[in-house]
Amino acid sequence: MAEQTDLLILGGGTGGYVAAIRAAQSGLNVTIVEKYKLGGTCLHRGCIPTKALLRSAEVYDTIKEAETFGIEGKNDHVVNFKKIQERKQSIIDQLHSGVEGLCKKNKIRVLEGEGAILGPSIFSPVSGAVAVTFNDKSKEEEIIVPKNVIIATGSTPRTLPNLPLDEKNILSSDGMLQLEELPKSIVIVGGGVIGVEWASLLNSLGVEVTIVEFLDRLLINESSKISRELKKSLTKKGINVLLSSKVESAEIKGDSVEVSIEGKDKLTVDKVMVAIGRAPKVEGIGLQNTSVKYEPKGIQVNEFYQTTESHIYAIGDCIDTMQLAHVAMKEGELAVAHILEEDVQPLNYNNVPRGVYTNPEVASVGYVKENVPADKKVKIGTFNFAGNGKSLVYGANEGFVEVIRDLETDDLLGVSIIGPHATDLISEASTAIYMDASPIEIGEAIHPHPTLTEVIQEAALDTYGKAIHK
Repeated sequence: MAEQTDLLILGGGTGGYVAAIRAAQSGLNVTIVEKYKLGGTCLHRGCIPTKALLRSAEVYDTIKEAETFGIEGKNDHVVNFKKIQERKQSIIDQLHSGVEGLCKKNKIRVLEGEGAILGPSIFSPVSGAVAVTFNDKSKEEEIIVPKNVIIATGSTPRTLPNLPLDEKNILSSDGMLQLEELPKSIVIVGGGVIGVEWASLLNSLGVEVTIVEFLDRLLINESSKISRELKKSLTKKGINVLLSSKVESAEIKGDSVEVSIEGKDKLTVDKVMVAIGRAPKVEGIGLQNTSVKYEPKGIQVNEFYQTTESHIYAIGDCIDTMQLAHVAMKEGELAVAHILEEDVQPLNYNNVPRGVYTNPEVASVGYVKENVPADKKVKIGTFNFAGNGKSLVYGANEGFVEVIRDLETDDLLGVSIIGPHATDLISEASTAIYMDASPIEIGEAIHPHPTLTEVIQEAALDTYGKAIHK
């Protein structure tokens, strides 16, 4: 006989397990079906491992600059990439154990295997029953009939027909995380978030890096001024940035890869990384058995994350919204709230903070100059980290903050940051936008001195022409 449950979640990644915990806290009986490990891409192949590697790169950069802080001595420090990878894995293992513990604490049933949604059958008069095929092949397939389903299957790395991934010479971000030793040289195809983060950390660790970006600037979703500043910084560090450039082919020749770039000389490198984004995982989960609408961009949902079958929801990377872990978490919470028939305010995606963990970091929330609605008259205030005492103390004084103010309503419309600890600093701006604050409220609030947060305060005041130190 088929098993009954209140909620079944396909995928135990960040969005899936957060939704499961929230539902269990509210008294629902919850089952997660996860093929790999709880935590998903973010924990095992994305956010956490890359940030662990970036932290090692940051430490090495600091050591190399020690003499500027008055710390002298023979520099005999070397990069032990094996130990860097071991540290990364230990962090993943600790967090993974924590997620497992949370699910156990909340009495969430976790099934290790793959789930496929069934159409109407003897198990259920409507679509939504799920057939679970276990990783342990000694276990028989199990049918579970939930009252509601949340699809949280995530995404997989994209590639191009002329760049077939072998995860040895031509790699995705997944393959890069499994490297046992650093290459001497690499071409990174794509100048988005994934591409520039990897370029930054590899360059810091001594790899010769070339970024090839098809568009005319890096980080196309950020302010063009931010993009220019990041390119300037990466170039200064020795990274070769080729914009408005197209990779025609990558031919493996022995232990090297010969990369042909339209209109430019060929490059011979040790590795090629393809970083052109991630594709929603919508195939192989039984959607064809339902009336749920989906396409290559993802599963179609309404503002409450319901599909065209109202008891089947979808969240995270498998729908056409921002592919960010914190977005998936919030979508999961809102989907559960809707299932519980609570009052749900739809998520305003324009107010979601975004972060890029390069050196220097980039972060933003709200509008950037290029996408402010045409009917709005705005004033942009700026302030450079070079004018901030804490930045000078830390020896990290490149970059700036941009603040956008609506001249008619005095609303805070957006904040963009490039500079030290930008991904931490953005939370003040995110909270201010959530609370419908105006820039003057940020500017007049007392900020401790000396801190990096004063740069946001000064940029906010600058929208009124009142910055003190500018």
